[in-house]
Amino acid sequence: MSALFWYDWAGFIGVVLVLLAFLLLQAHKLHGNGLTYQLMNVLGALGVALSLLFGSFNASAFALEVAWMAIGIFGIVGSARRRRAERVTGPEL
Repeated sequence: MSALFWYDWAGFIGVVLVLLAFLLLQAHKLHGNGLTYQLMNVLGALGVALSLLFGSFNASAFALEVAWMAIGIFGIVGSARRRRAERVTGPEL
């Protein structure tokens, strides 16, 4: 049995974060546009991307993880902008 390196652990933790985020979303414990959900996805994708960069590289899986991070960051930025606008103008109806 071979030893697991830090990037293997980063990948496993990343997979757990992404799957847990999806499970909690399906169980109605998280909202799809909530910060916790988005951060779990971004950090999870980062962990998997690190495992691909430093471990066994797979271009298509790496592209998926980069896209997953980009979409999560887009969601975080969009939510922050909406919250900032609501503080100034009040919530949209």
